[in-house]
Amino acid sequence: MDYADQAAVRQRNGVWLVLSAAVLWGTTGTAQALAPEGAEPASIGTIRLVIGGLALLAFAIWRGALRREDHWPLIVTLVAATSMAAYQLFFFTGVARTGVAVGTIVGIGSSPILTGVIGYAVLKERPGSRWAIATLLAVTGCVILVGAGESIQVDAFGILLTIGAGGAYAMFTVFSKSLLKDKPPEAVMAVTFCLGALILFPVFLSVDFSWLTQPRGIAVALHLGLVTVAVAYSLFAQGLQRVPVATAATLTLAEPLTAGFLGVVLLGEQLSITAAIGVLLIFAGLVLLSASRKTGPRS
Repeated sequence: MDYADQAAVRQRNGVWLVLSAAVLWGTTGTAQALAPEGAEPASIGTIRLVIGGLALLAFAIWRGALRREDHWPLIVTLVAATSMAAYQLFFFTGVARTGVAVGTIVGIGSSPILTGVIGYAVLKERPGSRWAIATLLAVTGCVILVGAGESIQVDAFGILLTIGAGGAYAMFTVFSKSLLKDKPPEAVMAVTFCLGALILFPVFLSVDFSWLTQPRGIAVALHLGLVTVAVAYSLFAQGLQRVPVATAATLTLAEPLTAGFLGVVLLGEQLSITAAIGVLLIFAGLVLLSASRKTGPRS
Protein backbone atom coordinates (compact mmCIF):
# COMPACT_ATOMS: atom_id res chain seq x y z
CA MET A 1 0.00 0.00 0.00
CA ASP A 2 1.55 3.30 -1.09
CA TYR A 3 1.40 6.61 0.78
CA ALA A 4 -1.69 7.86 -1.10
CA ASP A 5 -3.59 4.67 -0.25
CA GLN A 6 -2.54 4.90 3.39
CA ALA A 7 -3.70 8.52 3.53
CA ALA A 8 -7.05 7.56 1.98
CA VAL A 9 -7.59 4.75 4.51
CA ARG A 10 -6.61 7.03 7.38
CA GLN A 11 -9.03 9.70 6.22
CA ARG A 12 -11.84 7.20 5.67
CA ASN A 13 -11.39 5.92 9.23
CA GLY A 14 -11.45 9.51 10.45
CA VAL A 15 -14.72 10.15 8.60
CA TRP A 16 -16.40 7.23 10.35
CA LEU A 17 -15.10 8.32 13.74
CA VAL A 18 -16.51 11.85 13.28
CA LEU A 19 -19.81 10.47 11.95
CA SER A 20 -20.07 8.21 14.99
CA ALA A 21 -19.53 11.19 17.27
CA ALA A 22 -22.20 13.19 15.42
CA VAL A 23 -24.70 10.35 15.78
CA LEU A 24 -24.13 10.37 19.55
CA TRP A 25 -24.54 14.16 19.62
CA GLY A 26 -27.82 13.68 17.80
CA THR A 27 -29.26 12.01 20.93
CA THR A 28 -28.88 15.25 22.89
CA GLY A 29 -32.23 16.74 21.87
CA THR A 30 -34.12 13.54 22.68
CA ALA A 31 -32.42 13.34 26.08
CA GLN A 32 -33.34 16.96 26.81
CA ALA A 33 -36.95 16.26 25.83
CA LEU A 34 -37.02 13.41 28.36
CA ALA A 35 -35.54 15.57 31.17
CA PRO A 36 -37.80 16.37 34.15
CA GLU A 37 -39.77 19.60 34.25
CA GLY A 38 -37.65 22.51 35.46
CA ALA A 39 -34.48 21.40 33.64
CA GLU A 40 -33.44 24.70 32.04
CA PRO A 41 -31.08 24.81 29.04
CA ALA A 42 -28.34 26.61 31.01
CA SER A 43 -28.31 23.98 33.76
CA ILE A 44 -28.40 21.14 31.22
CA GLY A 45 -25.50 22.60 29.25
CA THR A 46 -23.45 23.25 32.38
CA ILE A 47 -23.93 19.84 34.00
CA ARG A 48 -23.23 18.19 30.65
CA LEU A 49 -19.89 19.94 30.44
CA VAL A 50 -18.97 19.20 34.08
CA ILE A 51 -19.81 15.48 33.95
CA GLY A 52 -18.25 15.09 30.52
CA GLY A 53 -15.10 16.95 31.50
CA LEU A 54 -14.58 14.87 34.63
CA ALA A 55 -15.17 11.63 32.70
CA LEU A 56 -12.68 12.69 30.01
CA LEU A 57 -10.15 13.58 32.72
CA ALA A 58 -10.56 10.18 34.42
CA PHE A 59 -10.18 8.41 31.05
CA ALA A 60 -7.06 10.40 30.17
CA ILE A 61 -5.47 9.61 33.53
CA TRP A 62 -6.35 5.92 33.14
CA ARG A 63 -4.77 5.86 29.67
CA GLY A 64 -1.68 7.68 30.94
CA ALA A 65 -2.27 10.44 28.39
CA LEU A 66 -1.55 13.26 30.84
CA ARG A 67 2.13 13.63 31.63
CA ARG A 68 3.75 16.18 33.92
CA GLU A 69 6.49 16.96 31.43
CA ASP A 70 3.99 17.91 28.71
CA HIS A 71 4.07 21.54 27.65
CA TRP A 72 0.67 22.98 26.75
CA PRO A 73 0.70 26.14 24.61
CA LEU A 74 -1.18 28.58 26.82
CA ILE A 75 -2.98 30.67 24.19
CA VAL A 76 -4.07 27.77 21.99
CA THR A 77 -5.30 25.75 24.98
CA LEU A 78 -7.22 28.67 26.47
CA VAL A 79 -8.81 29.53 23.13
CA ALA A 80 -10.02 25.92 22.70
CA ALA A 81 -11.39 25.74 26.26
CA THR A 82 -12.99 29.19 26.17
CA SER A 83 -14.56 28.42 22.80
CA MET A 84 -16.24 25.28 24.15
CA ALA A 85 -17.53 27.17 27.20
CA ALA A 86 -18.73 30.04 25.02
CA TYR A 87 -20.52 27.63 22.71
CA GLN A 88 -22.68 26.38 25.60
CA LEU A 89 -23.70 29.90 26.63
CA PHE A 90 -24.16 31.35 23.13
CA PHE A 91 -26.12 28.42 21.76
CA PHE A 92 -28.54 27.85 24.64
CA THR A 93 -29.15 31.57 25.17
CA GLY A 94 -29.56 32.17 21.45
CA VAL A 95 -32.04 29.31 21.11
CA ALA A 96 -34.04 30.69 24.04
CA ARG A 97 -34.40 34.01 22.18
CA THR A 98 -34.89 32.80 18.61
CA GLY A 99 -36.57 29.44 19.14
CA VAL A 100 -35.26 25.97 18.37
CA ALA A 101 -35.75 26.23 14.60
CA VAL A 102 -33.77 29.41 13.91
CA GLY A 103 -31.25 28.74 16.67
CA THR A 104 -30.38 25.30 15.34
CA ILE A 105 -30.30 26.41 11.72
CA VAL A 106 -27.96 29.34 12.38
CA GLY A 107 -25.82 27.68 15.05
CA ILE A 108 -25.26 24.28 13.43
CA GLY A 109 -25.49 25.56 9.86
CA SER A 110 -22.91 28.33 10.27
CA SER A 111 -20.33 26.13 11.99
CA PRO A 112 -19.05 24.17 8.94
CA ILE A 113 -18.74 27.35 6.88
CA LEU A 114 -16.91 29.24 9.62
CA THR A 115 -14.70 26.22 10.33
CA GLY A 116 -13.65 26.08 6.68
CA VAL A 117 -12.69 29.76 6.72
CA ILE A 118 -10.90 29.67 10.11
CA GLY A 119 -9.21 26.35 9.30
CA TYR A 120 -7.76 27.82 6.12
CA ALA A 121 -6.61 30.97 7.93
CA VAL A 122 -5.03 29.19 10.91
CA LEU A 123 -4.03 25.74 9.66
CA LYS A 124 -3.75 26.48 5.91
CA GLU A 125 -6.12 23.58 5.15
CA ARG A 126 -7.82 24.20 1.81
CA PRO A 127 -11.30 22.59 1.96
CA GLY A 128 -11.73 21.89 -1.77
CA SER A 129 -14.70 21.72 -4.13
CA ARG A 130 -16.03 18.41 -2.79
CA TRP A 131 -16.35 19.95 0.67
CA ALA A 132 -18.05 23.06 -0.74
CA ILE A 133 -20.70 21.05 -2.59
CA ALA A 134 -21.27 18.63 0.30
CA THR A 135 -21.55 21.50 2.79
CA LEU A 136 -24.03 23.35 0.57
CA LEU A 137 -26.20 20.23 0.31
CA ALA A 138 -26.01 19.41 4.03
CA VAL A 139 -26.56 22.97 5.29
CA THR A 140 -29.52 23.42 2.92
CA GLY A 141 -30.94 20.15 4.18
CA CYS A 142 -30.43 21.25 7.77
CA VAL A 143 -32.32 24.49 7.11
CA ILE A 144 -35.22 22.59 5.51
CA LEU A 145 -35.29 19.84 8.14
CA VAL A 146 -35.19 22.06 11.20
CA GLY A 147 -37.47 24.72 9.75
CA ALA A 148 -40.15 22.31 8.47
CA GLY A 149 -43.37 22.90 10.33
CA GLU A 150 -41.79 25.25 12.88
CA SER A 151 -42.90 28.77 13.69
CA ILE A 152 -40.06 31.13 12.88
CA GLN A 153 -39.16 33.79 15.42
CA VAL A 154 -36.59 36.37 14.40
CA ASP A 155 -34.62 38.08 17.14
CA ALA A 156 -31.59 40.07 16.00
CA PHE A 157 -29.58 39.59 19.20
CA GLY A 158 -30.51 35.91 19.30
CA ILE A 159 -29.27 35.50 15.74
CA LEU A 160 -25.95 37.08 16.70
CA LEU A 161 -25.68 34.74 19.67
CA THR A 162 -26.27 31.63 17.56
CA ILE A 163 -23.77 32.84 14.94
CA GLY A 164 -21.40 33.29 17.88
CA ALA A 165 -22.13 29.69 18.87
CA GLY A 166 -21.24 28.51 15.36
CA GLY A 167 -18.05 30.56 15.46
CA ALA A 168 -17.16 29.30 18.95
CA TYR A 169 -17.53 25.70 17.84
CA ALA A 170 -15.45 26.43 14.75
CA MET A 171 -12.71 27.91 16.94
CA PHE A 172 -12.84 24.90 19.25
CA THR A 173 -12.47 22.52 16.30
CA VAL A 174 -9.58 24.41 14.70
CA PHE A 175 -7.57 25.00 17.88
CA SER A 176 -8.21 21.46 19.15
CA LYS A 177 -6.81 20.20 15.85
CA SER A 178 -3.71 22.32 16.48
CA LEU A 179 -3.26 20.70 19.92
CA LEU A 180 -3.78 17.23 18.46
CA LYS A 181 -0.64 17.57 16.35
CA ASP A 182 1.54 16.58 19.33
CA LYS A 183 -0.89 15.65 22.12
CA PRO A 184 -2.96 12.47 22.61
CA PRO A 185 -6.68 12.98 21.82
CA GLU A 186 -7.67 11.86 25.34
CA ALA A 187 -5.45 14.54 26.88
CA VAL A 188 -6.65 17.32 24.55
CA MET A 189 -10.33 16.66 25.25
CA ALA A 190 -9.76 16.27 29.00
CA VAL A 191 -7.82 19.51 29.36
CA THR A 192 -10.07 21.65 27.15
CA PHE A 193 -13.33 20.40 28.66
CA CYS A 194 -12.15 20.64 32.27
CA LEU A 195 -10.91 24.19 31.67
CA GLY A 196 -14.20 24.96 29.92
CA ALA A 197 -16.13 23.66 32.93
CA LEU A 198 -14.04 25.88 35.23
CA ILE A 199 -14.81 28.89 33.05
CA LEU A 200 -18.53 28.11 33.43
CA PHE A 201 -18.26 27.71 37.22
CA PRO A 202 -20.06 31.05 37.91
CA VAL A 203 -22.96 29.80 35.79
CA PHE A 204 -22.91 26.55 37.77
CA LEU A 205 -23.50 28.53 40.96
CA SER A 206 -26.39 30.57 39.53
CA VAL A 207 -28.70 27.96 37.98
CA ASP A 208 -31.22 25.54 39.47
CA PHE A 209 -30.21 21.87 39.57
CA SER A 210 -33.16 20.59 41.60
CA TRP A 211 -34.21 18.41 38.64
CA LEU A 212 -31.15 16.26 39.37
CA THR A 213 -32.82 14.95 42.54
CA GLN A 214 -35.09 12.82 40.34
CA PRO A 215 -33.89 9.46 38.94
CA ARG A 216 -34.85 10.49 35.42
CA GLY A 217 -32.89 13.72 35.82
CA ILE A 218 -29.80 11.82 36.91
CA ALA A 219 -30.17 9.42 33.97
CA VAL A 220 -30.47 12.31 31.50
CA ALA A 221 -27.45 14.12 33.01
CA LEU A 222 -25.31 10.98 32.89
CA HIS A 223 -26.30 10.28 29.30
CA LEU A 224 -25.51 13.83 28.23
CA GLY A 225 -22.20 13.93 30.08
CA LEU A 226 -20.90 10.42 29.46
CA VAL A 227 -22.32 9.59 26.03
CA THR A 228 -22.69 12.93 24.23
CA VAL A 229 -19.50 14.43 25.67
CA ALA A 230 -17.03 11.83 26.99
CA VAL A 231 -17.56 9.11 24.38
CA ALA A 232 -18.58 11.39 21.50
CA TYR A 233 -15.72 13.86 21.86
CA SER A 234 -13.19 11.06 22.30
CA LEU A 235 -14.31 9.71 18.92
CA PHE A 236 -14.38 13.21 17.45
CA ALA A 237 -10.82 13.96 18.59
CA GLN A 238 -9.50 10.76 17.03
CA GLY A 239 -11.33 11.53 13.81
CA LEU A 240 -10.12 15.13 13.83
CA GLN A 241 -6.55 13.86 13.77
CA ARG A 242 -7.28 12.19 10.44
CA VAL A 243 -9.46 14.62 8.48
CA PRO A 244 -9.31 18.36 7.72
CA VAL A 245 -11.24 20.56 10.15
CA ALA A 246 -13.68 21.72 7.44
CA THR A 247 -14.54 18.11 6.58
CA ALA A 248 -15.03 17.24 10.25
CA ALA A 249 -17.36 20.20 10.79
CA THR A 250 -19.54 19.30 7.81
CA LEU A 251 -19.73 15.66 8.90
CA THR A 252 -21.15 16.80 12.24
CA LEU A 253 -24.33 17.75 10.36
CA ALA A 254 -25.21 14.09 10.88
CA GLU A 255 -26.29 15.37 14.30
CA PRO A 256 -29.61 16.95 13.18
CA LEU A 257 -30.15 13.96 10.89
CA THR A 258 -29.92 11.63 13.89
CA ALA A 259 -32.04 13.95 16.03
CA GLY A 260 -34.77 13.97 13.39
CA PHE A 261 -34.75 10.18 13.16
CA LEU A 262 -34.97 9.76 16.94
CA GLY A 263 -37.75 12.34 17.11
CA VAL A 264 -39.83 10.23 14.74
CA VAL A 265 -38.99 6.84 16.27
CA LEU A 266 -38.90 7.63 20.00
CA LEU A 267 -40.92 10.82 20.46
CA GLY A 268 -43.64 10.11 17.92
CA GLU A 269 -42.97 13.22 15.84
CA GLN A 270 -44.31 13.34 12.28
CA LEU A 271 -41.89 13.65 9.36
CA SER A 272 -43.42 15.88 6.71
CA ILE A 273 -42.54 15.71 3.04
CA THR A 274 -40.55 18.94 3.42
CA ALA A 275 -38.60 17.52 6.35
CA ALA A 276 -37.96 14.32 4.39
CA ILE A 277 -36.41 16.40 1.59
CA GLY A 278 -34.16 18.03 4.17
CA VAL A 279 -33.11 14.60 5.46
CA LEU A 280 -32.26 13.45 1.94
CA LEU A 281 -30.16 16.55 1.24
CA ILE A 282 -28.17 16.15 4.47
CA PHE A 283 -27.69 12.46 3.70
CA ALA A 284 -26.54 13.27 0.16
CA GLY A 285 -24.00 15.78 1.45
CA LEU A 286 -22.62 13.32 4.00
CA VAL A 287 -22.39 10.51 1.44
CA LEU A 288 -20.54 12.80 -0.98
CA LEU A 289 -18.08 13.85 1.70
CA SER A 290 -17.53 10.38 3.12
CA ALA A 291 -17.23 8.61 -0.25
CA SER A 292 -14.05 6.63 -0.70
CA ARG A 293 -11.19 8.62 -2.19
CA LYS A 294 -8.08 7.46 -3.98
CA THR A 295 -6.18 10.65 -3.39
CA GLY A 296 -4.94 12.46 -0.32
CA PRO A 297 -6.87 14.58 2.13
CA ARG A 298 -7.16 17.61 -0.14
CA SER A 299 -8.87 16.02 -3.12
